[in-house]
Amino acid sequence: MRTPFAIFAPMTQTKLDLTGLKCPLPALKTRKALKSLKPGDRLEVHCTDPLSVIDIPNLIRETGDRVEITEQAERRIVFLIEKTDGLSPADLPS
Repeated sequence: MRTPFAIFAPMTQTKLDLTGLKCPLPALKTRKALKSLKPGDRLEVHCTDPLSVIDIPNLIRETGDRVEITEQAERRIVFLIEKTDGLSPADLPS
């Protein structure tokens, strides 16, 4: 007998090391990495570019995914992004 949870694929978490890259590369590489993820998967992005605190959340607003800054130190920013179904607020009916 199958349990109801057997139909769900396990979530994956991928780490993307973008340290040392400057704008716009962190946002562009994050966008590319998100395309290969399935809803529910997570992407952990490590950056050193101070502009990434603006660029990556703006990218995530466009894609409709979820983002959280889990670490912001003097030289490192870590984002945890959860892939959603891909509907951005602009895609929703008004």
